[in-house]
Amino acid sequence: MSFLKRPNDFLFRVLLVLASFALAALCLLVIYSVVMRYVFADAPDYVEPIALLLVILIAMFGAALKVREGGHIGLDSLVKKLPPKGQVAATAIQHLCLIAFAVAVFVGCWEMAETTMHDRIPIIGVPEGLRYCIPIVASVCIALFSLEHLLELFAGKRREQALELSVTE
Repeated sequence: MSFLKRPNDFLFRVLLVLASFALAALCLLVIYSVVMRYVFADAPDYVEPIALLLVILIAMFGAALKVREGGHIGLDSLVKKLPPKGQVAATAIQHLCLIAFAVAVFVGCWEMAETTMHDRIPIIGVPEGLRYCIPIVASVCIALFSLEHLLELFAGKRREQALELSVTE
């Protein structure tokens, strides 16, 4: 069992709850905006910047959740045709690429957050850097989830090798 499993389980649940609440809030906000615009002819101007933040949160946290579940885009048809060692190598490369991607997102968003933290999002007045803090959190989660998968992959290979050795003896 990986030492990351329990903390990642907690992190997964937190992301799931936050993304779910964000999706519910986005739905309610859009319904409110449509009713205000078409029924009362008084469209609130704060809906768009809040909706954008919610969409960023849903997309980035959703991506991290899919990495944990192993449901992200992959070339399964190719990988399944590889021999077992090739499948392990492809899975390892996949998670290493995800970690590299997460690091790139983290660095880029960190720089953008630092640069824009003193600016304000018009209408709602929150720091512009908030838009970049959401992907920073998601990229850390993606890296942790991928690292957990890598550790499980190699722990599983070690168990298989130990079983093979014990069977041959």
